[in-house]
Amino acid sequence: MKNILMVITSHSAMENTDSKTGVWLGEFTDPYYEFIDAGYQVTLSSPKGGRPPVDWMSELTENITESNRRFQDDEIAKAAFDHTTVLNQINAADYDAVFYPGGHGPIWDLAVDNNSGELILNFLDAGKPVAAVCHGPAALISAARLRPGLLTGKTISAFSDTEETMVGRSGNVPYLLQSRLEELGATVKTAIAPFLSHVEQDGLLVTGQNPLSAGPAAKALITLLEARPAVTVID
Repeated sequence: MKNILMVITSHSAMENTDSKTGVWLGEFTDPYYEFIDAGYQVTLSSPKGGRPPVDWMSELTENITESNRRFQDDEIAKAAFDHTTVLNQINAADYDAVFYPGGHGPIWDLAVDNNSGELILNFLDAGKPVAAVCHGPAALISAARLRPGLLTGKTISAFSDTEETMVGRSGNVPYLLQSRLEELGATVKTAIAPFLSHVEQDGLLVTGQNPLSAGPAAKALITLLEARPAVTVID
């Protein structure tokens, strides 16, 4: 059985507004059930541990997905979400891949979190895939700070500057994610129109653009894992 680690933001505050953020719920639930239905074991982690904050907008009726509804009736999944493992207690050797959901939170905490950055490097150095969706690729910023040049020449996807402007939150974030990733040397590719699903794979990196890309990014990660031998963990 393959073991997937999902790293979720612990950050909820935004700039110049009283509105709160956190994980975009569907970007957690869509991939989570793709992994569960594929027979994988999933571990949830976050920088602070415990229950991650949820972006209230992701729970509005128009943003509810089938997986959101499934989650609400899944006591096992809800218990796991309420008790995420503190990130500094995680060892990359115990997992076959890592997946970072979005929501705006990661652009604050995971983008500067040394534990997360080192974790990503440990996965990549061990030949294990790293996946992220929407604002989740902000976690790559920390890894690139620890290893300059990590993203140079890499093709990835992430929440676009255009999408950030269209959702009206460009004034509530410290930087535009697409632009920051491009400053670090990445080529950020996006769908032909905002808010359409788009996934990129470049070697061990699997990245999705926006909430609609969460499930497809998870499926791309599963395809990548199924083409690779299982990792044997030796205690």
